[in-house]
Amino acid sequence: MGKVFRETSRPSSSSSCPASTSPPTTTSTSITETVNGTHHFKITGYSLSKGIGIGKYIASDTFNVGGYSWAIYFYPDGKSVEDNAAYVSLFIALASEGTDVRALFELTLLDQSGNERHKVHSHFGRTLDSGPYTLKYRGSMWGYKRFFKRTSLETSDYLKDDCLSVNCMVGVVKSHTEGPKIYSIPVPPSSMGHQFGRLLESGKGTDVNFEIDGEIFAAHKLVLAARSPVFRAQLFGPMKDQNTRCIKVEDIEAPVFKV
Repeated sequence: MGKVFRETSRPSSSSSCPASTSPPTTTSTSITETVNGTHHFKITGYSLSKGIGIGKYIASDTFNVGGYSWAIYFYPDGKSVEDNAAYVSLFIALASEGTDVRALFELTLLDQSGNERHKVHSHFGRTLDSGPYTLKYRGSMWGYKRFFKRTSLETSDYLKDDCLSVNCMVGVVKSHTEGPKIYSIPVPPSSMGHQFGRLLESGKGTDVNFEIDGEIFAAHKLVLAARSPVFRAQLFGPMKDQNTRCIKVEDIEAPVFKV
């Protein structure tokens, strides 16, 4: 005698494992860059500035870069007593309030012979080695005590007609984070009601009339149907009136209906 086996139903794979949905992913970007600016400082009467004293400087006018004020300080007799006025010193100083201002600097003494052999001390090319320089407070400086040996400077092409020309570039480090941008589009207020009112007043294109207390009001079927489900059913529904060219309305006064 044969045997009959009942086949047990196996749950489908689709029902046993609920579909997994990936969580939403958000993104943001940190951007660090420099805000750069350059100031040209011309020093005339160099010979008259000699003997001003070690540690005393001639300052440029202040200039703004990256939201801070800066000034160039030139020391004709040097900044350090140890050098005994053998070198001129050149610095860029933070001239406004600020703490831990990070920046890059470049000081250039211009060759005035036209050969463009400028003397350049730049921090911009060394960012990977040391990173930006941090100025702790107002009056903090970056530069060189021994920028140029004074006897060499006075016989060089950098000094012409008793004048020196210095360019200083400052790059203030700024950081900010950007996320998804949300744009808003201003939408003017709707004038549809006013336009419908003008269309009704003009009488153009009217295709239905209403009679109220013997007064006739012309209107547009599509406008009425769009504004009122009652008129939509009466004008376009299965039970629409056969004679819809003129509809008599009762239990309402003409001035109220007109409004």
